[in-house]
Amino acid sequence: MVRIYDMKQKEVVNIRDGCRLGFICDIEVDLTDGMIKNIIVPGQGKLFGILGREMEYVIAWCQICKIGADIILVDIDTNKCLKECCY
Repeated sequence: MVRIYDMKQKEVVNIRDGCRLGFICDIEVDLTDGMIKNIIVPGQGKLFGILGREMEYVIAWCQICKIGADIILVDIDTNKCLKECCY
């Protein structure tokens, strides 16, 4: 079993291209069944993150391949998972 706090401490890596996406900033939970639907990883920041972020990676739970001690491996097409921030 893994706690949400522990998941946020692990780096997310895409196995398709080996790209380090970053760390989880948020998690979407379906309240009807209590299951995790998506993990959210912030995208590249504007001007080194000083001016905020415009995009974020929304990664479906089924796209997570492995949760290791330090890393979460995902299999995603980064262009399809990159969405505009909702906040």
